[in-house]
Amino acid sequence: MKVELRGIHKYFDSRGGPIKVLENVSLVIPHGDFVSIMGPSGSGKTTLLNMIGCIDSPSYGKVLLKDKDISGATEDMREMIRLRHIGFVFQSYNLLPTLTVVENVELPMQLLGESKRQEQFKNAMTLLRLVGLDARANDSVLKLSGGQQQRISIARALANLPGLILADEPTGNLDERSSKEVMDVFRAINENQHITTIMVTHDSKVANYAKRVLYLESGHLTER
Repeated sequence: MKVELRGIHKYFDSRGGPIKVLENVSLVIPHGDFVSIMGPSGSGKTTLLNMIGCIDSPSYGKVLLKDKDISGATEDMREMIRLRHIGFVFQSYNLLPTLTVVENVELPMQLLGESKRQEQFKNAMTLLRLVGLDARANDSVLKLSGGQQQRISIARALANLPGLILADEPTGNLDERSSKEVMDVFRAINENQHITTIMVTHDSKVANYAKRVLYLESGHLTER
């Protein structure tokens, strides 16, 4: 999926007046690219990711996915875009502890409701094999390590065959070995399935897994 930002500005209201977070940010991410975004804490990295992911909207400017402007989309439209076209991976995994491993991966397919349960299970098992965790399909996610849980969240992000994966500090809670395992999965998915991947990280080693490293500071985005 191609992603394009055109003149993005983002302000938040405060008692002292508007707070500038992003200023005139423009960027083109071609289909199949793998981009990491770095920057100081509070620089707006997650805000930028949320706008691309239809969670937030710019104050001014346009966000285009596959050359379609989604900046003014209704909430129903934005929800469907998130569910059908975007896979999210979070620092805290956001897995449901009451569900098994395979049930967590099935969940986005159930929410979309376009396939039968048998097909959902089959697809979920295929994704678990992709991340090397099919043998743990019936386990509780609470029995797994942080690295394993993050790999499950990647499988879940792929459930509805998205064109875009957005990852917000995906290794933030992991040790070095687990971080490498998770990033190897991201790289393999990007290289083999050509899914556009945008990742926010504070770790330069993790950032260098991407094809391009961008830096956000004082509202401005630059490429290193």
